[in-house]
Amino acid sequence: MTPLDDIPDSSRPALILEWYDRNRRDMPWRAAPGMRPNSYHVWLSEIMLQQTTVATVGPYFNRFIARWPDMAALATADLDDILHAWQGLGYYARAQNLHRCAQRVAQERGGVLPECETALRTLPGIGRYTAAAIAAIAFGRRATVVDGNVERVMARLFAVTAPLPGAKNELYRLAQSLTPARRPGDYAQAVMDLGATICTPRNPNCLLCPWSQHCAGRDRAAELPRRAPRKARPLRRGAAFWLTREDGAVLLRRRPEKGLLGGMMEIPSTPWREEPVLSHAQACAQAPLSAVNWRALPGVVRHDFTHFQLELTILAGTLKGDFDPDLHWCPIDGLPDLALPTLMKKVVRHAVAHL
Repeated sequence: MTPLDDIPDSSRPALILEWYDRNRRDMPWRAAPGMRPNSYHVWLSEIMLQQTTVATVGPYFNRFIARWPDMAALATADLDDILHAWQGLGYYARAQNLHRCAQRVAQERGGVLPECETALRTLPGIGRYTAAAIAAIAFGRRATVVDGNVERVMARLFAVTAPLPGAKNELYRLAQSLTPARRPGDYAQAVMDLGATICTPRNPNCLLCPWSQHCAGRDRAAELPRRAPRKARPLRRGAAFWLTREDGAVLLRRRPEKGLLGGMMEIPSTPWREEPVLSHAQACAQAPLSAVNWRALPGVVRHDFTHFQLELTILAGTLKGDFDPDLHWCPIDGLPDLALPTLMKKVVRHAVAHL
């Protein structure tokens, strides 16, 4: 017997919806009770909330809405402006997909998002979770919305002891079994709010949980969900080239559109590899311009990505005489106006501090 088998099907969502009506969190993208959600607000917030906290997203969401109040405005915005406004949210591919998605919806659908999950998933940056969240919250479609909070609630409610990430499909199936046809958007937000405020990773407050009496994992909630041991992240290394002209401008280049930090400006560097540290001569041979007297700056720049750690040595040089007009040069005092990823900001600070 599952934990909610002792109450009628129609009452299962009602328990948490009643709790949500009393305890719903106030967020700038949420419609007031009884009001129709703004699909643009729902979509924008869901993209921002991917791998980012609610507290962090709030100010960014408000600034985006003030600057680009609808899909059409965002679609016609300059990508560099969007990337600059995105600084601090990380995972910049989300911002690029945000722009691509806005352009697709504006061009192909008159600025109106599709309502069903299948159509939503054809758009850039929208996967299973985001499509379900938009369909349920913005359009009232019955869709199963499963993020990390929901996985935790389901693992405890049904006492699922299989570790994540292997248990994801089972947790999705269990969440789907509870998803109601009535008020699916409120229900999705209710379960996410429950996970964020009551059924928290540490010290869950089971006494305040609306599902507490029906929770199979209540007595061991702090142990669930279990997780498989994480693999150690590999260490990659490379060399970045801090090249200045005689007037002090710094050489930059744009990264390829696809891949890590795609389309963003960077201080040029060698490829990032797990091989042993490059010798000075090997690194200089991969510099963006030859005939430069490179010198290594002391120390390294370290940065953690999701799947690997990175160490960059910094080679500094000055270009004298004529320079290629097709290269991208930026005055040092203009660097703060660019959408530089956090790693490159570290490189800039390291170079400036040692020169």
